[in-house]
Order: sequence, then structure tokens, then C-alpha cells
Amino acid sequence: MYSATSASLRKITVPELSARKKSQGAPPIAMVTAYDFTMARLIDEGGADMVLVGDSLGMVVQGLGNTIPVTLDEIAYHGRAVVRGTQRAHVTGDMPFMSYQISAAQAVESAGKLMKEGGFESVKLEGGEAMAEHVYRIVRAGIPVVGHVGLLPQSVHALGGFKVQGRGDSAAQIVRDALAVEDAGAFCVVLEAIPPDLAAEITAALSVPTIGIGAGGACDGQVLVCTDLLGMSRGHAPKFAKRFAELGDAIAGAVREYVRDVRSGEFPGREHAYKPNGPEEPTEPLLRH
Repeated sequence: MYSATSASLRKITVPELSARKKSQGAPPIAMVTAYDFTMARLIDEGGADMVLVGDSLGMVVQGLGNTIPVTLDEIAYHGRAVVRGTQRAHVTGDMPFMSYQISAAQAVESAGKLMKEGGFESVKLEGGEAMAEHVYRIVRAGIPVVGHVGLLPQSVHALGGFKVQGRGDSAAQIVRDALAVEDAGAFCVVLEAIPPDLAAEITAALSVPTIGIGAGGACDGQVLVCTDLLGMSRGHAPKFAKRFAELGDAIAGAVREYVRDVRSGEFPGREHAYKPNGPEEPTEPLLRH
């Protein structure tokens, strides 16, 4: 059962998260992706329970069309920055394409690298029954695992694109996949882009929390990409991505004002300049943080 005492801890832990089933009176898990120190610090300040350094950085940060080119070293690099920006939230990192699929031994080695070099507190990997042994071996090595079933972005080409999964006969397989990664030791399972009734069925069947993205409101938690949540994305947005702010417009507007003031000579003004040259005085601090 969920304990309110555990929620008061300064750092959110795996045991607390694994107890966060809504059906047992626990508050839903709020997870947000982040890829840098500044965003992670703001998300942590905002009260998110989990921060995910997703391989979605390939699209959000690098401008790629999918997640496949992202490397293990890149996840570790962004992880170090995000970990430095969080004090309360649990930080998990994606295992990118071909960093774990070859063998269970490779999966353990890659997960260990993310823990050692990225500073993560858990890792996330895609796949159900086919990856259950890999999940089991990673957990046996003392590394907490977040499962991920439904739409698997690393399999985008095999799936024929980013499409809703679990309709018709394929629904039963996704149920089996979720149960398999739970049995292998995952402490929570992400359900991506599946019908809400299927997500509700899986959530009821699992003893660990489910975290939905495009899977409806019956899950034990939700995850959104930070730039979608903040309205910073441009172009097509997935149906499930609610924009809680429009910072993209605000940022572009601020830059336009800056450009205007630079060109007109209004910036920098006297209030933005240091004192004229004269007797030596104590150095003014330049630190930004």
C-alpha cells in the first residue's frame, strides 16, 4: 500500500513509486521529459515525481525524424546535466536503440553504463515478452527498470510509423507484454499510444504502476515531453499532448523584442553596463546560478 510518509521524503525513491497505484489511494505519478540542467531544475521545482531523459532527445534536441540514431553516450551526457538539476524527482534514462537488444549481457552492460556515467536512478527500455529476460537480468544486477509497451518508437519502421497500437487481435499481445515485464521485475510500466480501455485493463492487471502517454486517464500516472507540455513545439503535435503554456510564442516574441532593441540602440542601456573605468573596486559577481 502507498504510504503518505514516503511521499514526504526529499528524494522520491523506487519503492515509493512502485507503491503508487491509484486504486490503493496513491496520487498518480507525474513524469516529464527533460534533456538539460535548466529544464530539469524547473520541472523539479514544479513538483514532478519523475524526470525522464528520453531518446526523444533525437527529435526534440537534435531535430531528427525518429529516436533511432540516439546513442548511449548521448543519453549519459544529457543525464548528467538533468541529474544536476534535480533534487526531489526520480531520474530515469532511456536505453537507446541497439544498446540492449542484442543480448541480456549487453543490456546489463549498457544499463550499468547509464547508472555510472549518466547518474541515473533507473533505466527504461522498450519491449515486452521478447525483452523480459533482459529486464530480469538488469534488475538482478541491482538496477531498477521502467518497462515500456504499446507503441515502441525504436520500432517505428517495423510498425509502419507512429501509430496507435493494441487494436483488435494485437491487444492481447500488449497485455502479455506488460505482464511479462512486470514479472521480470520492472517497478512501473509505460503504456504508449494504446486505446484507453486496453490501458485500463492492463492497469487493473498489474500490481506495479502504469504510466500513460496517449493511453487515457485510467493509468496510474502520465508522462509528457517537456516541449509539448510547455507549448514550445512547432508543427504537428500528437493528440494526447496537452499544451499547458505557450512558451514557444513567448520565447519568439522576447527574441523579436531583443533584436529590435539591439538594432535601435535601446539595449544595452546604462542600467545594463558596469561602472566607468576608475579606482579599482571589488569585482562584481558574474555567476548565473
